[in-house]
Amino acid sequence: MRLGVLDIGSNTVHLLLVDAHPGARPVPFASHKRPLQLVAHLDARGSITDRGQDELVGFVREARAFARQHDAEDFLAFCTSAIREAANGAAVLARVQTEAGVDLQELSGDQEASVTFQAVRRWYGWGAGSILNLDIGGGSFEMAMGTDELPQLALSVPLGAGRLTRNWLPEDPPSAKSVKEVRKYIRATLKDAVRQFEPLGRPDLVAGSSKTFRALARIAGAEPSAAGPFVRRELRLEDLKLWTKRLAAMPARDRANLDGVSDMRASQVLAGALVAEAALELFDVPSMDICPWALREGLLLRRFDSKMFEAEHPLPGAGVGHEQLDSRARSALKGSG
Repeated sequence: MRLGVLDIGSNTVHLLLVDAHPGARPVPFASHKRPLQLVAHLDARGSITDRGQDELVGFVREARAFARQHDAEDFLAFCTSAIREAANGAAVLARVQTEAGVDLQELSGDQEASVTFQAVRRWYGWGAGSILNLDIGGGSFEMAMGTDELPQLALSVPLGAGRLTRNWLPEDPPSAKSVKEVRKYIRATLKDAVRQFEPLGRPDLVAGSSKTFRALARIAGAEPSAAGPFVRRELRLEDLKLWTKRLAAMPARDRANLDGVSDMRASQVLAGALVAEAALELFDVPSMDICPWALREGLLLRRFDSKMFEAEHPLPGAGVGHEQLDSRARSALKGSG
């Protein structure tokens, strides 16, 4: 079957169509995306402006038409922190439903962490043992760890690369004072979260699953995306520290010339590097693997799982965010028509 998942993120709006059947590896069929930084369309009250809403509604319409054009049999639509934290988020969701005919479902930060972890677990398999997964988004930073299909602990903190850049690094390039201050803030925010993972012990595998981690690994010498998803990519703390210093001295236009860094993300990659560096240091790990699967793949896998079992075998309810997400997925399907 062909399934579409629409992800409204902080930096991009992205529809991914994949072909698969329950139990099979999802194979990408087509993709339709657009850079849309909704946080750049916030007014003084923290509400998404009419212009930002117009662009969002327009893209959701395009995405639904694209899915129909390519014979998608199923359609899921989710949003993360960009709408979740907007002062008028509920009104924006209602407008998308009314004008685009799509029931856009919100994911909490903990749900994002849990679903992404499930995708990472499927990628590496049971043989990986205990996995700690880290994911840096535009608005938040997700952490999840466990030995099973679903994490034993999933947390989200407001340390997204876009958010930190807007609030702490307004200069281009940033001043040494700004970098020092945001370092302190990141570490202070992370310390309590990292402490909660201590009872779980040391992970057998540490993975990074976001575009930010992929970009940082590429900057540090990892293989390009053209080499395919099965090439092992690694980000070492030693290399990351070196590149964080270099990024802090570069204006955004120079960062955009680095391998793996797009024009849109050039201004944010330093903040992402600072979060990654602090996380690896606080978790006391010297390196991490880069996982090609993340949130979208996790949503797809959960939907395929429900397709496999929902007719005769209800899904088990255990796990962080599992029950609520499954019910939201079913609601989204009803709303998408």
